[in-house]
Amino acid sequence: MNSLEERQKSRAEEPVLSLRGVTKTFIHQGTTIEVLCGIDMDLAEGETVAVMGASGVGKSTLLNIMGSLDPPSEGMVRFRGRKMYEMSEDALCALRNRDIGFVFQFHHLLPEMNALENVMMPAMIAGRSRGETEFRAKEVLEQVGLTNRLRHRTGELSGGEQQRVAIARALVMKPGLVLADEPTGSLDWTTGRDVAELLVRCSMESGVAMVIATHNRQLAAMMARQTEIVGGKIISTN
Repeated sequence: MNSLEERQKSRAEEPVLSLRGVTKTFIHQGTTIEVLCGIDMDLAEGETVAVMGASGVGKSTLLNIMGSLDPPSEGMVRFRGRKMYEMSEDALCALRNRDIGFVFQFHHLLPEMNALENVMMPAMIAGRSRGETEFRAKEVLEQVGLTNRLRHRTGELSGGEQQRVAIARALVMKPGLVLADEPTGSLDWTTGRDVAELLVRCSMESGVAMVIATHNRQLAAMMARQTEIVGGKIISTN
């Protein structure tokens, strides 16, 4: 095997995301609160993982650490072998823009823009050409079933449609990792189920690794692996 093949094989076997001994503490009115207490986790290419747990156990905190939004108090986070929190701020911004997609409970779409423009935004920030960006944005909007809603602004879309736009925006840069924080939490049961099924299908079609923090056990059951935060630690539930 030549060196190129060896590097490609090593990259394929390397976790997209690896956490070792990750802790997170906060100081509140002089009291130290331990939220995460030594998280170890590996996430493979294309793998889907649900993170469950009661409100306040640290699900969102964990996703923020995974997404380079908030450094751990202690421990190591690697993205495709690179030590995430030893990267410069510019490098972290580029990582968030190009390699990590985010889906939140509330879509955070720009109301003055239509669906197509909202999805194009990450690629435009990255300096992609408008023609290339528009083509890719239309591609992912078709993937989430919104071909006929490209020119509709946020206020003209239903809650489920808005979340579909947010999913398309998360996928537009072809990231290696998508992090979804309670993506069905603000939706009714039927719409939430449809969005959950869409997330799973998009992961399968795109080969993207996905971590979803959720209270929704039906959504969690769709993931390849289910975990739960208990006492600040991750335990496997399947």
